[in-house]
Amino acid sequence: MSEYHVPAMVQETLDGLVINPDGIYVDATYGGGGHSQAILQKLSDKGRLISFDQDEQAFQNKLEDSRLTLILSNFRYIYRFLRYYDISQVDGVLADLGVSSHQLDIPQRGFAFRHKELNLPLDMRMNLSQRNSAADLINQSSPAILENIFKEYGEIWNASKLVAAIIEFKKKNLIETVGQLVQIATPVSVGQPNQYLAKVFQALRIAVNDEMGALQCLLTDTVDYLKPGGRLVIISYHSLEDRLVKHMIQSGNVEGILKRDPFGNKLKVFEAVTKKPLIPSDKEIKENYRVRSARLRIAEKSVKE
Repeated sequence: MSEYHVPAMVQETLDGLVINPDGIYVDATYGGGGHSQAILQKLSDKGRLISFDQDEQAFQNKLEDSRLTLILSNFRYIYRFLRYYDISQVDGVLADLGVSSHQLDIPQRGFAFRHKELNLPLDMRMNLSQRNSAADLINQSSPAILENIFKEYGEIWNASKLVAAIIEFKKKNLIETVGQLVQIATPVSVGQPNQYLAKVFQALRIAVNDEMGALQCLLTDTVDYLKPGGRLVIISYHSLEDRLVKHMIQSGNVEGILKRDPFGNKLKVFEAVTKKPLIPSDKEIKENYRVRSARLRIAEKSVKE
């Protein structure tokens, strides 16, 4: 299990959820099953865990436990599946966002630029049954759309220069491999090439999988299916994700617009459990360098909305 994906900040996650042994919990990002296993260890025979993962390869890690229901689906559809299983409310929701270690480490998945020399497909689909890959996106999108993707999801300030290089390359060849994208992006990189390439690959990955749209659905729907007093625990890995989570906690919506009742009182949906996000310990980062950018936010749903 640990070879597939090492879960981040497990103890902090459990502490944040404040597990009710008889409760119902959601692990929106099953991955290697590490967080799910930790939650199950806290549950009684009456407890229940509903876990989600859109990557069918994660099912090789399925825990044999009658209290666990593992669903092959993007977490944007959690509310739909909870209703299917006749669950109206849950005690806690956990999501460990981003890409899994397995997806990064398997060269054929096309997530990592370090595999550039292997002439591998530029894929990046978290759901392998999804139609369009990163190669499809980069070859079929207009320059304006590509520039917006790199600016918004990669925060690349010279996105227009990068897109110009992409367009020039496509005059002779389609972009189909990881190596081709690295070849295009490296000459226009600003600062450290590897950091620049990381932003390029992050932007494409987010766009291909509509990660921000899925996160918006997850956060928005928790307003309805999380019990009053229930806990929302989200681990994010870049500022775009963390901003949405922060907005939801502070204002009750992903836009960050605080609403008030006719008397001017704030309409709070969540209360932040910690003022600032928790970060991994130096020890954890040393053992698992990939968690270095993790930010964990914990919120409790208000008893009165």
